[in-house]
Amino acid sequence: MDKYSFLNAAHTAYFAELYDQYLQNPDSIEPSWRAFFQGYDFGSENDIVDQEQVENFSCDHVSENLTKEFQVVQLIAGYRTRGHLFTKTNPVRDRRTYSPTLALENFGLSNKDLDTVFSAGEILGIGSQTLKEIVKHLEKIYCDSIGIEYMYVRNPDRKAWIQQKLNVNDNQPNFNTDQKKHILKKLNEAVSFESFLHTKYVGQKRFSLEGGESLIPALDAVIEKAADYGVKEFVMGMAHRGRLSTLTNIFGKSAKDIFSEFDGKDYEEEIFDGDVKYHLGWTCNRLTDNGKKINLNIAPNPSHLETVGAVVEGIVRAKQDDKYADDPSQVLPIVVHGDAAIAGQGLVYEIVQMAQLDGYKTNGTLHIVVNNQIGFTTNYLDARSSTYCTDVAKVTLSPVLHVNADDVEAVVHATLFALDFRMHFKRDVFIDLLGYRKYGHNEGDEPRFTQPKLYKAIAKHKNPRDIYAEKLIKEGVIDKDFVKGLEEAYKASLEEKLEDSRKEEKTVITPFMQDEWQDFVRVTEQDMMMPIDTTVSKDKLAQIASVISELPSDKKFIRKIERLVQTRKTMFEEDKLDWAMAEHLAYGTLLEEGFDVRMSGQDVERGTFSHRHAVIKVEDSEEEVVLLNNLSNTQGKFFIYNSLLSEYGVVGFDYGYAMASPKTLTIWEAQFGDFSNGAQIMLDQYISAAEDKWKLQNGLVMLLPHGYEGQGAEHSSARMERYLQLCAKDNMFVADCTTPANIYHLLRKQMKSNFRKPLIVFTPKSLLRHPKVVSTVEEFANGSFQMVIDDATAETDKVKSLVFVTGKFYYDLLEVKEETGRDDVALVRIEQLFPLPATAIRDIIAKYSNAEEVVWAQEEPRNMGAYAHMLMHLDEAKSFRIASRRPYGAPAAGSSTRSKRRHKEVIDYVFDKTKNNQR
Repeated sequence: MDKYSFLNAAHTAYFAELYDQYLQNPDSIEPSWRAFFQGYDFGSENDIVDQEQVENFSCDHVSENLTKEFQVVQLIAGYRTRGHLFTKTNPVRDRRTYSPTLALENFGLSNKDLDTVFSAGEILGIGSQTLKEIVKHLEKIYCDSIGIEYMYVRNPDRKAWIQQKLNVNDNQPNFNTDQKKHILKKLNEAVSFESFLHTKYVGQKRFSLEGGESLIPALDAVIEKAADYGVKEFVMGMAHRGRLSTLTNIFGKSAKDIFSEFDGKDYEEEIFDGDVKYHLGWTCNRLTDNGKKINLNIAPNPSHLETVGAVVEGIVRAKQDDKYADDPSQVLPIVVHGDAAIAGQGLVYEIVQMAQLDGYKTNGTLHIVVNNQIGFTTNYLDARSSTYCTDVAKVTLSPVLHVNADDVEAVVHATLFALDFRMHFKRDVFIDLLGYRKYGHNEGDEPRFTQPKLYKAIAKHKNPRDIYAEKLIKEGVIDKDFVKGLEEAYKASLEEKLEDSRKEEKTVITPFMQDEWQDFVRVTEQDMMMPIDTTVSKDKLAQIASVISELPSDKKFIRKIERLVQTRKTMFEEDKLDWAMAEHLAYGTLLEEGFDVRMSGQDVERGTFSHRHAVIKVEDSEEEVVLLNNLSNTQGKFFIYNSLLSEYGVVGFDYGYAMASPKTLTIWEAQFGDFSNGAQIMLDQYISAAEDKWKLQNGLVMLLPHGYEGQGAEHSSARMERYLQLCAKDNMFVADCTTPANIYHLLRKQMKSNFRKPLIVFTPKSLLRHPKVVSTVEEFANGSFQMVIDDATAETDKVKSLVFVTGKFYYDLLEVKEETGRDDVALVRIEQLFPLPATAIRDIIAKYSNAEEVVWAQEEPRNMGAYAHMLMHLDEAKSFRIASRRPYGAPAAGSSTRSKRRHKEVIDYVFDKTKNNQR
């Protein structure tokens, strides 16, 4: 027993702190102490006194006093780990019960110990205290209006910072009189705005914030304090719930404009279709209370909940790259979620997984969940399997604060806590704002159909402003007339703006982030068809080719890579440039002209088909060499990132990036073209429609490998029919290029124009190394993008069959034409599918007036590919003979034998209409 006497001689506070450290991170303490505490835990849990089993240790060796100290430390750890389960955070429901509780008995303690002084109080920063005082502090820190989850955080510094912060004032708000009045003012604006709309626009959808109004003072506080931290720009994304209140009470959008939108007036512009009021974005500059000028952006969003989160992250990263590379934290993303959406939408997981990745990180996002505890009509018990809707936060070990939305001071306190964490650690943090939804999903719903008990309680429940006002009256901060004065003044201002709005006949929609787009114009389809100068001198091309053809001599590379890079120089000298060279030269020339280039997607650094090799690894160290960043001292920045295995999230991110950085060529490449299916919501809601809905231009380029090479249903078709079906008027470009020179000029044209449209490009796979798919330096230097490529070998008078074709299928037909010597067939390539160059196509048809037939040839099934698109946009196509696979449910056969047979049948039918290709 003597060898353990030091346990009783030393100060117990030291052991308590050491044991606390052990409980949080066993590997952080000295090994002999770790073995000691492991022995103690083992003995305590198993009531074992066998010295050999626990390395000569048993609980008997620890004095009763020290044992109690350890038990108090375990109690503290219990509150830290499970206290969030026993909080007062739910304003309208009884909490679910959890077991075991935090009762003293569960930690080997009892009421008899309440008056005993324990050194373990040092851990909470309150010094040695009675157990009663320790429990009191623990209850205030962990089980009051704020519950916090953080013990899964593995980083000791972050965990220690959180605990130190929680111990300050027992995690309780500590606002002065002026701050409390300001919080009440913002809370009044939130409550009064909703009640005003409710009386003036009875039954109209507005997706009110009622039940979660404390979001407004929380956002206000975050913006003010973040500005003091040095944050210059805020980018926010949120769905429709509470959006109108946020727009007017945080972002300063005039209520007059919102009232005009409620009145359903037509828009000032004819070419703009607009969107519902609670989807619109807004940009403004604001002066904080401390005189700091900040930029606020709330991104437009569709009804597809959570989609905007990916867009916001992309916008933030673009701003950080463009303007704040030295301190990216100066741009703060805030994403407001709904509880059902954050738990139910897989996109949230994709975005969360981006948080620490080089290509996508934004130095920490503030996630705020307006938790109504209900979806459309679905109870939260049917909406998720996890305990909390925010459990996705644990993927990145992000702390989560659960807060009672009725306790506005706690909400503001927790939100500022979250901001401090983000600014200090540059990591994500989540706030779960537990409130309710006063009305149905929209104001015309009857929520009692599905939640009668809940809505009976809500009907009797006071709003957060009145609850807070009563609290401040009791504290003597305000009198009864103070709130009445706030409400009357605010509603009077709304009445005035309502009158002003009704004097105007049309609604004017302000474009989002107009400052970034001041050098660009919006254009029509006719403007999109105008030629753009994309020429570059041969000397400049030669200079770029030289840089991308030479690896650093002092580094060791894989021999195959060395040969591959050397071939770049060879093909330039031999005047035969392939697809990869076309890409490199397009990027290189744009970089030299001051544009930035960003590309991301799965395996884009090397390229899925190993053609690009934009990033080259040193063999021994895996150091990355990016030759395109070595062009000159004045060049733009070249960013290229292999993405996580995501399409929806990454396309959304890159779309947001392109939205905020119009002078960056932003490219997303699919591993195979049909992988973009996973991003269909981005295509439908943003890429194809955002300019019509929100006046948003966007130059995102999507490269989609496409072509039938017998790789089965999933690796053949990029499903071009889906993109073409989305095309209308002037909303995007769609191209299917067949030459390196044409893709080169197309990419350059995308940036050299004074407008931006999304560009969808169906790119090749087998053609990347096809001997005929080459272009000359002259075609690069002095050529231009060709929307239609005529058959240069055809003799007009001899042609009996005029065949229009697009993409890789041209080379399949060309091979047969050359093998059979068919000079009566002209193969004409449609390189731009939208806007369809109808005039050029008609000129070609007129040129071959002797032709007996015009054929539309495609390798895709008839119900896929571009055939239906041609029928819609070119009247003459109705008389074309169609040569294609027959209609199928799947794009291609899985059997290579069957696939080749079908492919051959289509080709045979192109050249001989008597052939049957209907199998």
